Amino acid sequence: MRAPLFAALDAATAEQLMGSMTRVSLERGETVFEEGDPGDSLYVILTGKVKLGRSSADGRESLLMVLGPGEMFGELSLFDPGQRLSSATAVSASELISLGHDDLTAFLRTHPEVAMRLLAGMAHRLRRTNEGLSDLVFTDVPGRVAKALLDLASRFGRRTEDGVRVTHDLTQEELAQLVGASRETVNKALADFAARGWLRLGAKQVTLLDIERLRRRAR
Repeated sequence: MRAPLFAALDAATAEQLMGSMTRVSLERGETVFEEGDPGDSLYVILTGKVKLGRSSADGRESLLMVLGPGEMFGELSLFDPGQRLSSATAVSASELISLGHDDLTAFLRTHPEVAMRLLAGMAHRLRRTNEGLSDLVFTDVPGRVAKALLDLASRFGRRTEDGVRVTHDLTQEELAQLVGASRETVNKALADFAARGWLRLGAKQVTLLDIERLRRRAR
């Protein structure tokens, strides 16, 4: 388990902590929590993928990020209790474990080093969010598409004879929400990349054939 919550623990202590956590099973489309819900638990993904998103006043949705095995979410509510700032929904069949505020607080009193790991994880998440905001301002849609694909490949990619196969489990609309553009514009960028031989498209997956070209386009 590579989640920051467990990274500073020995095997016996990690197992003890996991014993106090609750297992949650989800199918695709099931919601962990909604934006505005009271927050009192963090979640660690064991298997599958979960998307974090927000909705605007007029009903438009923005996909903030997609998380996979070993990653955690919801930890902000443990340090600053209040309403959830985003919704969390499974994009594939997923297994999670959750830990409530009281249990975590008691654990951190005897394992303060874990608090530093949690803060480091939150700082990393904030850095990614800030980069995403900068991309919306300074990077065109094809560049954002290339960057999103490379990020997904770094976490969910599997090398094959042809290239790096990325099973992202996202619909076309969800991929567009992740990039922050219309589905039509994102599909046009993907089709252009495919025509250039940089990638091959599949159902909820993509095979990256020319990583270096995509990296250049993402800059």
